[in-house]
Amino acid sequence: MGIITLTSDWGSTDFYQASVKGMIYRYLPNANIVDISHSIKAFDIVEAAYVIKNAYPSFPDGTIHIIGLSTEESIKHAHTVVYYKKQYFIGTDNGIFSMMFDDEPEKIVELDILLDSSVNTFSTRDRFVKAATHLAEGKPIEELGDVKSELVNMFLFEPSGDKEGIKGIVTYIDNFENLFTNISFELFNKTINGKKFELRFNSYTITSIGNSYSDVRPSEIVALFASNGMLEIAINKGKAASLLGMRKRSPIIIKLV
Repeated sequence: MGIITLTSDWGSTDFYQASVKGMIYRYLPNANIVDISHSIKAFDIVEAAYVIKNAYPSFPDGTIHIIGLSTEESIKHAHTVVYYKKQYFIGTDNGIFSMMFDDEPEKIVELDILLDSSVNTFSTRDRFVKAATHLAEGKPIEELGDVKSELVNMFLFEPSGDKEGIKGIVTYIDNFENLFTNISFELFNKTINGKKFELRFNSYTITSIGNSYSDVRPSEIVALFASNGMLEIAINKGKAASLLGMRKRSPIIIKLV
């Protein structure tokens, strides 16, 4: 039996997680369910896309990912299942898929599954679970609905690099309050190319890139490239976001000097 993952903004105090998992087990008693996160900020599909994008490459082929936030369906934003890099993703096509994938998916299908309830407020339990268990049983994705040719696009702020340096932003803040930016290792190497630089944010400046948090003493600031290849700013054994006055979308400037 394959893996079914869950990502949502449900938190841990309500019945939503248990209800969805119970429904999965009703259809597939031997299901293997993995929680990616249920602490996504409410309705924040940008944050959810970031978390899933960085999590799914670690899962094996055939994994099915259920996305349980902002699930309200409309004519423009249909319930959709996507097959991408040998994994399945089920959610609402409101732009979240376009932020998760770097290339075009192999297959896109608009879900055509009847709901068990006349109340359309819990699509994850009443529709997405049916799609997930269908796929987990090895049935074709095409049986879930009509094939689509494209996804709804949502364009994120892209970093820019030129002869003066790089401009980027903070895209994610983790549980330790480390700051993850949209500046990749590849863009940094291409633009900086071994030259001297100043990494500027808020009223702070860093002039070197470390390899680990312990490259600096506790409470000191360090910049390094995280495991996902993106520039990270942290405080060794400290909370960078609150201590440095930073938040998502705060600007990051790397100036050649």
